[in-house]
Amino acid sequence: MRIAVLQFAHETVTFLPFDTTEEDFRYPGSPAAGEALLATDPKGYMGGFVQVAREFDGVELVGIDSPLWPKTGTGSGWITNEAFERFLGRQIADLEAQGPVDGAYLALHGAMGVRGVPRPEAEIARRVREVLGPKARIAATFDPHGNEDAEFLRHADLAFSVKYFPHYDMHLQGERAARMLVRAIRGDYVPAHVTLKLPILSPTVLQWTGASPWSDLVQRALTWEAREPDVFVNVYFGFPWSDVPDAGMTFQVITNGKPELARRIADDMGRWAWRRRADLLASAKVHRIAEGVAMAKQAVAEGRGPVVLADHSDRSGYATWLLREIIAQGLSRTLVATIAAPEAIASLADAKPGDAVEVEIGGRIDPSAGDPVRIVGEVLLVAGATSRRAAGTGQSWIAIRFGDGNVVVLSPFLVQIMEPEELWSLGLRAADYDVIAIKSRVHFRRGFDDSGFAPTIRLVEPDEPFLGTVRLEALPYEHLDVRKFYPYGDPPDPFA
Repeated sequence: MRIAVLQFAHETVTFLPFDTTEEDFRYPGSPAAGEALLATDPKGYMGGFVQVAREFDGVELVGIDSPLWPKTGTGSGWITNEAFERFLGRQIADLEAQGPVDGAYLALHGAMGVRGVPRPEAEIARRVREVLGPKARIAATFDPHGNEDAEFLRHADLAFSVKYFPHYDMHLQGERAARMLVRAIRGDYVPAHVTLKLPILSPTVLQWTGASPWSDLVQRALTWEAREPDVFVNVYFGFPWSDVPDAGMTFQVITNGKPELARRIADDMGRWAWRRRADLLASAKVHRIAEGVAMAKQAVAEGRGPVVLADHSDRSGYATWLLREIIAQGLSRTLVATIAAPEAIASLADAKPGDAVEVEIGGRIDPSAGDPVRIVGEVLLVAGATSRRAAGTGQSWIAIRFGDGNVVVLSPFLVQIMEPEELWSLGLRAADYDVIAIKSRVHFRRGFDDSGFAPTIRLVEPDEPFLGTVRLEALPYEHLDVRKFYPYGDPPDPFA
């Protein structure tokens, strides 16, 4: 049994003013093919798929020439049509050159935005299907923030989406994809599926599955999977910062030759979500930045630290609103991690710890980033760009100490700090800070909340409804009419 393995993934913020280009996907290690591709992301989708596929005798995995995540991470806009066509064209050519295969695994995301291609993941599946023919089986893995509809499974057979946010089960979904793809190729599993879309559009910061009602939604999917053998329930929360026609909440149910069961489960999941739509959209409190900083200051004074201030709305990494307010309110012992500042990093290329520094950082990239902030202090440390999110940039991360025990970390691109250890591995010390200000929506809860590290957590965003706002009606959608979605309009009951 020969299975081709491909990857092409990005979570595209289409409202950002700069495109994701071919060069953004090129850095040491990307693109990758053969064993190099199969060895990527051992704790994620790819690692899970490869591990389980190789537990079967007689299975050969063929790593197809594939781009990895762009070096800009999630902090970049539309993928250019040229980049998409170039890389997908290379993949299809390599797939043809490898000769016949029995199936293909696609490591995708679901919220890719490509100029001129309304449904990129479905287009990838369509072109792979053209090469493989109708008898081969195609499986894929997805992020729960995928914007999917029925189109993808018109060309593919199986899809497996992460259920948790933060994403704890990526490896598990990769395992499932391998196991079920092998069964489907053998004829032991005959996929029958139903896709159901709901007119619910929600900001990602509200989608934390560690608390009700999102945890209840996930549990309902898990219950169906436990009750019925060979049933898989995908819940796509949606990604509203990709201005694409298939945005919004989606349910996929896949069964072993039982389309009626798939329809019954999809309807049950959809009806539950529709009944609880108001609760789903009221699941988190978001404070204006000035209020959140004042609350952090009070929490420290009352001994309820360390405090995490999470600016969920910054989609470029350059935003300075939170940093500016921290300075204005006179916070001390505060770690700001990070501000995207490639120009400042370049200007400090020869800096050493202890050097005095005066530099402007952040801002300017678009209105949502605000104005640059001038920092006067000293270089605390210079760290190599060891993070996957900064791979191939040739730039370091630089920490600058300023004010009363404050530190700001400069990175080349947007970084969501998910674990405190990401900061301490740079050489920073937890004992030195009472407040940690980060750019993250929900992923940070993995290391700062679920671990019990931070007794006090506040989600913040600027006063204006900028790019990453929870007030989605303020965004300049062109391909999506938010008035057709709850809570930004009054869509008809889909089950009436």
